[in-house]
Amino acid sequence: MAELGSAELSEEARNELLDLCEDQFAQLEKLQNEIILSEPDFCETPQDQQVNQLIATEAELKQWLTVEPELLPQNSELLLQAGKEEMLKLCSELEMIVSCCEAKRDKLRETKELEQKWLEEKKQALIAATDHAERVRSEKDKLSKISDTKAKIQKMKAYEEKLMESLGEVLEKHVPPPQNEYKRKKSDTPELNEDMISLNEILELLMNKVLTTPHDPYVMIDDTFWPPYIEMLLRYGIAVRHQENNFKIRLETFW
Repeated sequence: MAELGSAELSEEARNELLDLCEDQFAQLEKLQNEIILSEPDFCETPQDQQVNQLIATEAELKQWLTVEPELLPQNSELLLQAGKEEMLKLCSELEMIVSCCEAKRDKLRETKELEQKWLEEKKQALIAATDHAERVRSEKDKLSKISDTKAKIQKMKAYEEKLMESLGEVLEKHVPPPQNEYKRKKSDTPELNEDMISLNEILELLMNKVLTTPHDPYVMIDDTFWPPYIEMLLRYGIAVRHQENNFKIRLETFW
């Protein structure tokens, strides 16, 4: 009440306010005297002092429980001024709260932006890691397929070598080289070229030509090719002549 502005109050309200202040000061002086009179005797032991203080506190508590609260002054002018000051004080406190909330909101907004930026970076990193893992998986699959293909090629090469060995053994047994055939002939047979190649070598040339240059699989016939071998390959459909050049032959397509 003492903080109310006296310049805004009437004479009657100012006098009432002064009377209330005097009553409050008188009551305060009375309580101060009671406190002085109730100070403990220094001759008492600390335990007795604590007991007496506890008893005095309990008695004061009971007294305050029985006291009815006093009403505010009935003067409307005092009530209006007091309410005005309380509202100003409350508005000031609310402004401080609003300022703190705005500062906290700005801080939270800044934190949110940082968290969103961090989240976006993590998403980009996750996408990059996922793409890298997919590429590694794809490369691994390709390497696995390449390894399988290499294994199949090695297996086919081994099988080809085995077939060629078997073919060489069969041809060596049943189709001897031209030199051996020549020895069986009579002495009046024309002399045979010693550079003639075996049937196994002819077949190997034809097969290698098909594999190395499939667009031009023909082999040129020269003096090293024994004519009976060429005639046998053509007769049994193992080889065919070139349509425009009879001195070229190729392996027949069997697939």
